[in-house]
Amino acid sequence: QSALFNFESLLLVILLVICTCTYVRAVAPRLIDRNKEGFLGLFFKSARIGERLSPYVALACVAVAIRIMIQ
Repeated sequence: QSALFNFESLLLVILLVICTCTYVRAVAPRLIDRNKEGFLGLFFKSARIGERLSPYVALACVAVAIRIMIQ
């Protein structure tokens, strides 16, 4: 199935996008910061979410990892 139709997979994809964008912004900020509007602005917003809500994102990553290991 596609990740769009499975809620758990959709959450996993969103979480991975947030983590990836946050990492890329830490390593190479110009790649993320130059696109603040439009479709590519979603990556900038994802990086912001990862920076500002990092404890909650980390807890979500741990919860997803435990969930995958239990399945």
